[in-house]
Amino acid sequence: MLALDEVTPFDLGIAGRVFSAAKDSAGRSLYETVTCTLDGAPVSTNAGFQIQPTHDTRSLTWADTVVIPTPNGSSATQDGSLQPALKHALTAAAENTRLVTICTGSFVLAAAGLLDGRPATTHWDYTQHFRSLFPEVELRPDVLYVDDHDILTSAGGAAGLDLCLHIVRRDHGSEVANRASRSCVVPPWREGNQAQFVEKPVPEAVGASTGPTRQWILNHLSEPLVLLDLARHSRMSVRTFTRRFRDETGMSPAQWILQQRILRARHLLESTTLPIEQVAVDAGFGSGTAMRQHLRTALGVSPGVYRRTWSRIA
Repeated sequence: MLALDEVTPFDLGIAGRVFSAAKDSAGRSLYETVTCTLDGAPVSTNAGFQIQPTHDTRSLTWADTVVIPTPNGSSATQDGSLQPALKHALTAAAENTRLVTICTGSFVLAAAGLLDGRPATTHWDYTQHFRSLFPEVELRPDVLYVDDHDILTSAGGAAGLDLCLHIVRRDHGSEVANRASRSCVVPPWREGNQAQFVEKPVPEAVGASTGPTRQWILNHLSEPLVLLDLARHSRMSVRTFTRRFRDETGMSPAQWILQQRILRARHLLESTTLPIEQVAVDAGFGSGTAMRQHLRTALGVSPGVYRRTWSRIA
């Protein structure tokens, strides 16, 4: 984790917390995490205290992954410029290292020229400013995070948590990522293309939530799920249920259910030897053909290829 001046403590702590929680089935840590600054000296935070790192940017030469949390004091977020030493360190690291940003950390990579012609995202409140400084970047302002292989960017702090769990899942599979999420007491998966919650007010605390029905859905994913039945379960009209569901999840019921079914299928493919057709039934797709279509759309691979890549069963 590379802490720059006026770093946000919450965002700095996200990567260390998630990656430290990633352990194998025997409880062994799968990542070593360290915090560095440009010169190894303390840096200030935007919360009224300083952070004393254990490393300087020489650690970037051996790190497999470098995470840049929100750098509130960086000139990159102000005028798009970057200290020569920092630009050199990042450019050198980019040759062999996966680079990850949280919130406006994407400004730093853009200022180093590492995002030109590539997709990226940042916090929704800074998108216009980002575009004005870095027109060569393919900015995607309405997503939680963007995975572009060796460079991954996320929106606000909580989206950085989603991205770190996504990285753990990409590296070690859903079983490890789910254990890490349980350790951190956070939901295990939000797809990166889910919309950022831009100035969306929290639903008023009147009436019922769709939460109990969402839990019921998770317990009945293998069954046909009809919108009218779900609304009745929540004791709402279809219109009210759909509106409140979108307010609480950022997605329509159908989108959310599909996401959960894909997640269930991925877990079963990784952790069981069930036949593909049975996985499709248990995940609620009904048939292997339907599941293949959805997995290809979401992941770009067939169920068989996904299982061969990610199965942890000897």
